[in-house]
Amino acid sequence: MTAPTPLTQDQLKTLVGQAALQYVVPGEIVGVGTGSTVNKFIDALASMKHEIKGAVSSSVASTERLKALGITVFDANEVDSLAVYIDGADEIDGNGYMVKGGGAALTREKIVAALAKRFICIADESKLVSSLGAFPLPVEVIPMAARHIARRFQARGAEATLRLQDGVPLVTDNGQHILDVRGLTITDPLAFEAEINQWPGVVTVGVFAHQKASVCLLGTAAGVKTLVY
Repeated sequence: MTAPTPLTQDQLKTLVGQAALQYVVPGEIVGVGTGSTVNKFIDALASMKHEIKGAVSSSVASTERLKALGITVFDANEVDSLAVYIDGADEIDGNGYMVKGGGAALTREKIVAALAKRFICIADESKLVSSLGAFPLPVEVIPMAARHIARRFQARGAEATLRLQDGVPLVTDNGQHILDVRGLTITDPLAFEAEINQWPGVVTVGVFAHQKASVCLLGTAAGVKTLVY
């Protein structure tokens, strides 16, 4: 008997995207994140679009995808709260603390997460880590402060580089730039997030500890594993 073919990362993303549908509350507005895993969730969400009022989206890209599938998108200012926010992560640890922002939407993701009563993280098992920091930490910054903030990270023994797109600084949906910080080991995510957010010129640091995951749906070779925090 031959062993089953291992699922690809893309297939794992599809699995967790579909599994997240069970957390969508009928009749409500759902918070929707950004990224390749979330795109799988958005595609799955189209199957129950008539059961929800619509979505609040964390990026222009997700908004366009939702609208293309006939799902109404509300501005965050139009809602008081959300039952759930569903988004991916670049890293997630055993406490539900995450690093996010690989797709450059961290600020809006954190805003929508703050509106939600529960954060449902969807990820493949490669994102589960014992401690945060191996993935380059995204920090959205006001452009005039980029070099100053990079020097502050350098003083901590880390290296911050400006994220480029086609050879020029990437501009976020908010008109800002992103520093990717390497060489960090984040042992106290709550304190780290609070500290970096106080640095002048930082818009948002990509540590999601104060808006951590309530549940993580992890795509594994054995299927979807549910981690509750």
